[in-house]
Amino acid sequence: MQAEYQSAATAMEEALPDVLMRIVSELHDVAYLIERIEPQLAAIQNEGANDAGERMMVLQGIDLAVQKTRGLAEFIDTITGGIPDGWVVDVTTALNLVKLADMQKALSNGLRHGHSQPLGKAAGDFEFF
Repeated sequence: MQAEYQSAATAMEEALPDVLMRIVSELHDVAYLIERIEPQLAAIQNEGANDAGERMMVLQGIDLAVQKTRGLAEFIDTITGGIPDGWVVDVTTALNLVKLADMQKALSNGLRHGHSQPLGKAAGDFEFF
């Protein structure tokens, strides 16, 4: 039983720099997705002048979220360069906490090619209520 547990635990051990670089890629995806929203919100015409200040604060908040997300990605990218490849981490528990299946797949698989989200495709079907 214990040997079974140990083999399952080591199956998800990966080089820490590889895991961190996948996180960097996901953060860049998040920044890009947030950034795509900003022009659409800026184009919305509000009727009252009272809302203009609040709308500007929302747009600035979106811009700040993009900057912070990219900043975190660059920070992790930079410190990853100093981590030896021999350092490994078990990602099993962390992956179980990720609720988005696409993100979980992108973080768990060792190969990264471009964005994790299909950015050029239609959003797909959803149930509104």
